[in-house]
Amino acid sequence: MATQTVALEVKRMARLNGDGTVKAFCDVAINGSFLIKSLKVVNGKNGLFVSMPREQGKNGQWYDTVAPLTPAAKAHLARVVLEAYSKKESLVA
Repeated sequence: MATQTVALEVKRMARLNGDGTVKAFCDVAINGSFLIKSLKVVNGKNGLFVSMPREQGKNGQWYDTVAPLTPAAKAHLARVVLEAYSKKESLVA
């Protein structure tokens, strides 16, 4: 199976002020056709990472509602989001 390049674009980056671990929320467009809303930039014990949107199940557990299917897709998404986060300005639509 050939590797496909997926165009990802951060459409909204809303930074949060304060000392909490969540540093920003963002929305990412996929190939200009789909939008993933409410990804989070989180400051964890090993540095910044991207957390997928999730919802709480009836059992009280949290479940991702969107998930990259390959490590390469996960790394690509994280790279795009963290590069946008590293820029000074927020992208708010």
